[in-house]
Amino acid sequence: MSGGAPLRIGNASGFYGDRFDAVREMLTGGPLDVLTGDYLAELTMLILGRDRLKDPARGYATTFLRQLEEGLGLAVERGVRIVTNAGGLHPAGLADAVRELARKVGVPVRVAHVEGDDLLGRGWGDGVLTANAYLGGAGIAACLRAGADVVITGRVTDAALVSGAAQAHFGWSSEDLDRLAGAVVAGHVLECGTQATGGNYSFFGAHDVRHPGFPLAEISEDGSSVITKHPGTGGVVDVGTVTAQLLYETSGARYAGPDVTARLDTVRLRQEAPDRVRIEGVRGEAPPPTLKAGLTRLGGWRNEVTFVLTGLDVEAKAELVRRQMDAAFAAAGRRPAEVRWTLARTDRDDADVQEEASALLRLVVRDADQRAVGRVVSGAAVELALASYPGFHLTAPPGKGSPYGVFEAVAVDAAEVPHRAVLPDGAHVEVQPAGNTRELVRLDDPALPEPLAVRGTRRAPLGRVVGARSGDKGGAANVGVWAGTDQAWRWLVHELTVERFRRLLPETADLPVDRHVLPNLRALNFVVDGLLGAGVAAQARFDPQAKAVGEWLRARHMDIPEVLL
Repeated sequence: MSGGAPLRIGNASGFYGDRFDAVREMLTGGPLDVLTGDYLAELTMLILGRDRLKDPARGYATTFLRQLEEGLGLAVERGVRIVTNAGGLHPAGLADAVRELARKVGVPVRVAHVEGDDLLGRGWGDGVLTANAYLGGAGIAACLRAGADVVITGRVTDAALVSGAAQAHFGWSSEDLDRLAGAVVAGHVLECGTQATGGNYSFFGAHDVRHPGFPLAEISEDGSSVITKHPGTGGVVDVGTVTAQLLYETSGARYAGPDVTARLDTVRLRQEAPDRVRIEGVRGEAPPPTLKAGLTRLGGWRNEVTFVLTGLDVEAKAELVRRQMDAAFAAAGRRPAEVRWTLARTDRDDADVQEEASALLRLVVRDADQRAVGRVVSGAAVELALASYPGFHLTAPPGKGSPYGVFEAVAVDAAEVPHRAVLPDGAHVEVQPAGNTRELVRLDDPALPEPLAVRGTRRAPLGRVVGARSGDKGGAANVGVWAGTDQAWRWLVHELTVERFRRLLPETADLPVDRHVLPNLRALNFVVDGLLGAGVAAQARFDPQAKAVGEWLRARHMDIPEVLL
């Protein structure tokens, strides 16, 4: 690690709707140099796109403005600069709104913004609502070097909020690939807020995670960092929580971004002290010549009805109501284009509580025409109330249908995407794309360790010996699994093959599954293409963002060596 004081960068938001008080908590809880906030996700872009349709002046995260009513004065008082992607589809509009708020509350600040990510007018075809390239951190760095106190961006990579601030502070150039990669890894750990401090953590029972504090990174000039949190805040920062977040919504060893491709297989984690995990050894490579761009469109209309089936003959009751609904569609002469039934056997025999004696039969319909999923569906379901299976009731009255969205990721030439920093004085600085690029190629899997010698096994849930975290990338789901010891790793890496993964999670049996091996993290990362259909906004399955797929995997039983149990 190099000398000099580290740059302390905190996070106060992992999504649009995250804990409102986090900005104040982070500004008052301890020293910071920069406070970031991540408000954007694939689904958020669709939401903001619909907002912009109603009012062209909208399209940004209004929550951020309300947080700044108190937070702006606190930030200026403590010398903390703010960097956020809350600008969404209209960063210039949010920058103007922040200036107006600053005048209103009497706190003078220099505001800058980053633009150029919006590619909507490029002929993507009918129905595209938003089209945005994922920019890197260089525009943020330019704004901060020009003296900005607040930097507003649109669609940048989540990690760019951190790497751009570090690039500005330390004066790194685009050739400082290892340093940039270290900052990108730290940014990826911070981007989802309390997921790095014990939130959504497989081993939550070992810690008090009722109100986890938000994370911060102490970044050094050489790109290494320490992940920690303010003293006295809840939750925990340990190698496990950091590992879990490193595996979240990533895939292979090469983690590509606009500024650098970070090598996740080089990451080394070390518990330096309680609530302090050091990240070091990260290597960087030239970024690919293309940028990821996310397109969202309205895919059509959907409706949903959940029938409650209680007691005996659940399968027969489900079959009856399916036939009755099919007959109703035929009588109406209008069957939705997509009809999907799912029976969740949540019931159990001889239950003491009625809810525990009940199963859920879920009907989801989709069509390009709202009329095909409206009264045709809801009316037919309601009319069965006295004419179907015994004990008929629904979890909620059916509605008239609602629009759903589709997300698509495409690659665009980085040289064709404008990346512009609009400085506090109004000057425009064009940010040039990376001069050196490298096509993204999958790394060969590393040599595996010797298998664990197994003398006896016991049937038990996989989660007894491993942690997991899962998430979404468009229509794909990623499931990261890690072992806490070398011994468990030697067993896991040989036992949890793609074939075993598919058997444990039958929903993935007919889908492409790719396995990536990350020995430094004692981790495997599985990417399942198509599990989420057209992405979270399409709500193709019960868990549309694959948030709980990892916990489903941990709940599956395997023959586990007794020495690990």
